[in-house]
Amino acid sequence: QVQLAESGGGLVQAGDSLRLSCAGSGRTLWRSAVGWFRQPPGKEREFVAAISWLSGTTYYTDSVKGRFTISRDNAKNTLYLQMNSLKPEDTAVYYCAADYQLSTRMISDWREYDYWGQGTQVTVSS
Repeated sequence: QVQLAESGGGLVQAGDSLRLSCAGSGRTLWRSAVGWFRQPPGKEREFVAAISWLSGTTYYTDSVKGRFTISRDNAKNTLYLQMNSLKPEDTAVYYCAADYQLSTRMISDWREYDYWGQGTQVTVSS
């Protein structure tokens, strides 16, 4: 099984940028679907972005399109989320997740992912 570890969160001001990383260990992320999810304070976990590792096809929730970019580095077995033009409503704990048997039509459903990182806090002040 794969272990996932996020990093890169922090406290920033509105309009700033952050890049989150999610390093995989124990198993290659090749042939997996990997995604970023977030959980704002007092709210449910929600989909942010995902990528099919093999094809590179990307998926985004509408609220981050044009601002966030998901990418992966095969050699480093690492997933990234570049977040630009951050807004206070982006404040949340961000999690990366992976699954090796996920249909792309379910790629935005956090309940379908088997492997999760511990999360990293992103706080955007106004």
